Amino acid sequence: MDFLYKRVLKPILFLFDPEVVHDFFIWSGESLGGFGLTRKLTSFFYGYNDDVSVSDATVGRRDISKTVDGIRYRIPVLLSAGFDYDGRLTQILPSLAFGGEEVGSVTARPCAGNHKPRLIRLPKSQSVIVNKGLRNAGVEALIVKLKKEFMDRKSGINKEKLCLDLHNDQSFVIGISIARTNDECSVDIEAGIDDYAYSFKRLNEEGIGDYYTINISCPNAFGGEAFATPDLLTKLLARLSIISCTKPVYIKMPINLPWEQFYDLLKVIDFYKLQGVVIGNLNKDYGSLGVRAEAPEEYAGGLSGLPCRQLSSDLISRTRKAYGKRFTIIGVGGIMSVADAREKFAAGADLIQLITGMIWNGPGFMKEICVDLQDFL
Repeated sequence: MDFLYKRVLKPILFLFDPEVVHDFFIWSGESLGGFGLTRKLTSFFYGYNDDVSVSDATVGRRDISKTVDGIRYRIPVLLSAGFDYDGRLTQILPSLAFGGEEVGSVTARPCAGNHKPRLIRLPKSQSVIVNKGLRNAGVEALIVKLKKEFMDRKSGINKEKLCLDLHNDQSFVIGISIARTNDECSVDIEAGIDDYAYSFKRLNEEGIGDYYTINISCPNAFGGEAFATPDLLTKLLARLSIISCTKPVYIKMPINLPWEQFYDLLKVIDFYKLQGVVIGNLNKDYGSLGVRAEAPEEYAGGLSGLPCRQLSSDLISRTRKAYGKRFTIIGVGGIMSVADAREKFAAGADLIQLITGMIWNGPGFMKEICVDLQDFL
């Protein structure tokens, strides 16, 4: 199946506009997730069975599950924010060997996104220019979409569906990434803080989400990375800290900052006692591409994939060395092979997230990582 994807399907898909292909896979994934039979069939090809027997242990097979901030992840590999922005894939992703996903980024008001093209593939550089502009249906629509699932969890109803027939004792972990609405109304600092606070408050009021990530580093919205400075991040977190929240909260970090400035942000996050950081967001340096000529001369959007790998891993390592176990670290960026996944964990990541590696390697990539982690973790 992986051979067919890489040699047959991917070359065909790469002939089409990437956003059209993305929308098709969202639709097809949602459709496959709607039925037990199609979930089981998908899992047969791409799922990871985490049942470890005594005989498995004697031949070296190990449980790869992790408990992070009180949440058990049967698989420490998650789909990163930026793919399933409206929470439509929660039923199918466990069948693709994901232990969770980060939905969003979601905003207080609906966002239509930036002008097209919003996605540009850079095949020689193993990257995608991402300029979506936080396209999503808004936080209220997301609450409606996910509310039944979280109500079922609380009541214990429909557990088989929530676990998607994988016979594990933990349902799929759903984090929610929160960003500032991408329009002129939220450019003002106070308005931007109000925007974040509204989404954060509503999600907590409704009990939607297993954890929250505050995205301060989206590079392609009105006003840019307005809260990626210590002073403004302090204002934002001071406001969010007065909202009642019992879930872990993380910050999605920029990766193009010098270490000194990055460290200054960590000090603010530490002061407000947030649980951790997601390292990190898109790479804004087109000069880091393997083939610079693939990208337009004018900057519009950030780079995913391979150009993020080293920057992300270095910052993970330095953060772990500076703070020890103080922060949960979710490693994101440039996981294009099982070796790259190992690198993130070796650098100090507790969990990893990916998108572009899945696009390049196919739907069996996450299972491949899981099998490798049996030896590594």
